[in-house]
Amino acid sequence: MQLQLNGKSVSLDIETDMPLLWAIRDEAGLTGTKFGCGVAMCGACTVLLDGEPVRSCSLPASAAVGRKITTIEGLRGTSALQKAWIAKQVPQCGYCQSGMLMAATALLARKPKPTDADIDAAITNLCRCGTYPRIKVAIHEAAQLGKARA
Repeated sequence: MQLQLNGKSVSLDIETDMPLLWAIRDEAGLTGTKFGCGVAMCGACTVLLDGEPVRSCSLPASAAVGRKITTIEGLRGTSALQKAWIAKQVPQCGYCQSGMLMAATALLARKPKPTDADIDAAITNLCRCGTYPRIKVAIHEAAQLGKARA
């Protein structure tokens, strides 16, 4: 199966119904995307598929063929969002952070200046540590940083 993963074509010898999460982690070796619940509820496994956030634990890898998959590794640590995330000390345990960043990346691509309500609607990922207030502040700061560059 051919997948477009972080801008590269990757050939994987996998079953078509293998969840995308396991194709990414176990077969492609990109372990930044995390397994949380396995039923698409927590969002730890969020990746972008053609720019939209999807829960990769419940999506068959075959559904991603011919589409652009972006994982946390695809952001490469340079985005305004990641810089704001660090500056605002968002992570506590850090387990949910890759999925949170992917959901927030998609939000900012759709709405460069989101409101609190936009953030609440878009970020449905579960953070067991409860860093939601810092997440919101970091998203707003990233929006300001992005606006300053435009």
